Amino acid sequence: MLTIGQLAAYAGVTARAVRHYHQIGLLPEPERDASGYRRYGATAAVSLIKIRTLADAGTPLSEIGQMLEADASTFAEAVQRIDGRLRDEIERLETSRKQIAQLTAGDNLALPPEVISYLDRLREIGVSERIVDGERDGWILVAARWPDHIREVMAGKHAQLDDPQMVRLYRVLSEISEDDPPDGLLEEAADIMAGLAEQAYTSGGINVGGMAYDDLAFDLLDALVLETDPRAQRLVDLMRERGWTGWNRLERLAEPPGQPLS
Repeated sequence: MLTIGQLAAYAGVTARAVRHYHQIGLLPEPERDASGYRRYGATAAVSLIKIRTLADAGTPLSEIGQMLEADASTFAEAVQRIDGRLRDEIERLETSRKQIAQLTAGDNLALPPEVISYLDRLREIGVSERIVDGERDGWILVAARWPDHIREVMAGKHAQLDDPQMVRLYRVLSEISEDDPPDGLLEEAADIMAGLAEQAYTSGGINVGGMAYDDLAFDLLDALVLETDPRAQRLVDLMRERGWTGWNRLERLAEPPGQPLS
């Protein structure tokens, strides 16, 4: 006859696990002997080994009791169900592993390849990492809201970088984002943005379809800029002096919605 410790050791579990199996009715609890100890026989050892084997295979404890009492066909069906759940769990974990791996990839987190390519191009033209980080976070919001429009929009964004004024704007913004920017850069940035906004307004800008009228998304994008850098508010004020309101979706004051500049 075995003590609870000896039984647990023989079956490869802990005494605590044995007590838990008693509590949930999975393993019958024997009577105590004259000295007050539980004593277990061979049948208990066999049952405990079966329980441990099924539990290690991923069988929920709530189902083990039924499986121990099932006939061969019922047992096989239960095994298939468990196997299906395990397969689904493996797929979920593999997806999680891929997502975790993206955490080490920086820009790749939550962004499609078209946006990654654009961010790389910003770095190539000398845009500061602080501005690139802001762009990345903004595009995370865009990609989540309009996943089906990213390819079309990014084609237009790449085309914008062929404009020397757009490149100059990014470089000026990069200098502004430094801790001690030169005087007059905010004014220069506002002048460039107003000129680009006028150009987009007259030419139709990037074709974004119904995206232009999604106020919630653009409110979030504008809020992101202001939360990231308090100096952005001064730039917004300068744009109002030049007849434009907004940030990512610049609009003429007292005019219908305009085209997104970025």
